[in-house]
Amino acid sequence: MALPRTNLFFRAVWSVLYRKRMVRVFYCTGEEGVGNDGLYTNSEHTRIDPFRGASQEAFPEKISTILMAPINQDDIEIKPDGLLYLPEIKYRRILNQSFGPGGWALLPRGESLQFQNEKDKSQLITREYALFCSGRYASQAVGEHTFYGQGNMVYGKAMEAAKSNALVRCCKDLGIASELWDPKFVSDWKEQFAKSVWCEHSFTAEKRKLWLRSDRDPAKAIPYPWKSMAANPK
Repeated sequence: MALPRTNLFFRAVWSVLYRKRMVRVFYCTGEEGVGNDGLYTNSEHTRIDPFRGASQEAFPEKISTILMAPINQDDIEIKPDGLLYLPEIKYRRILNQSFGPGGWALLPRGESLQFQNEKDKSQLITREYALFCSGRYASQAVGEHTFYGQGNMVYGKAMEAAKSNALVRCCKDLGIASELWDPKFVSDWKEQFAKSVWCEHSFTAEKRKLWLRSDRDPAKAIPYPWKSMAANPK
């Protein structure tokens, strides 16, 4: 038998309000509404655990297989300083493949913090995020990003970069691309798929070795204001 419209309305409203109340936990900064045990208490004295479902049980084998699958060598990128990384969109695709779109969420916890370096006028923005998968707390990490300049567009891009940084760190706990933290894997990958070239700074004439993938053209892959040198410096 079909439910009356009134009942359907209240069920829909309750679902939205409950989700908003759960999200509100992660905007709390430790002031009014949070007890010493870390549990949020609302005006109705309802206690909500912000770490709900943590380590309750392992994810199903099918999901775990996707999360811990070896990463595609072609997906790995290398920064000029030699640090290996996987593009952030790859992490999102793995999460979508594992839990389905809408089956996971990265929620902010607390407010963003901003610090300024008086020496070079750069600014560092940080914010803590918690990763939920299938309605369960999975991981938590601080995302950070250094940026220059002012304005809403610059700040917005910096916030997105910090969020992406937190997502990558959270995914490490799920086993995604864990090889990138293995020193032997990093060393072997560099030897097989990367190369270092001597470069010179266009303004200061400083010389330094920068890394890039072996299949990339140094003239296009080396970031400005650096440029590759025809021969190694003596």
